[in-house]
Amino acid sequence: MGRITLVLGGARSGKSRFAQEKAATYGRVAYVATAQAGDEEMAARIKLHRKQRPAEWQTLESPLAVHENLDRLRQGTTAVVIDCLTLYVSNMLLSHPEIANKEKFIVAETEALLQKCKSLGADVFIVSNEVGWGIVPDNELARQFRDIAGRVNQLVASQADEVYLVVAGIAQRLK
Repeated sequence: MGRITLVLGGARSGKSRFAQEKAATYGRVAYVATAQAGDEEMAARIKLHRKQRPAEWQTLESPLAVHENLDRLRQGTTAVVIDCLTLYVSNMLLSHPEIANKEKFIVAETEALLQKCKSLGADVFIVSNEVGWGIVPDNELARQFRDIAGRVNQLVASQADEVYLVVAGIAQRLK
């Protein structure tokens, strides 16, 4: 126990389903949701995700400070699904206007998350989007997000015990 698995994929690739299926083989599962219902479409996505996971799973809603919120896990939790890292990056990017070097801050928060995950004693499945395969975004904020998300994915992959890429619902183990 105490392993970190990164599950990467594009939008609607099946990465969340894959991570949830892997986690479901454990006894006590916690699901850490980083999404925020900022509009009707996102609220519908959140509702769909809630329906797709077992009711007995503990759910922690944590758009920010995920590493701190992991202290709220139930005793005996054996697996944790963090879904998703890219929304977490987006939340941090948009929620801290006072921070000049957002990338440094976000990388530090991700390192704190990884350290916390390693200390949990539960296996952790981190879901993230691979956002670098599309066209170059036309605005600075979107390019900044893409670049930071790519760096954060590299950081997590370097420390993960396993890394999977999910495409069209098919998972391929990379590491």
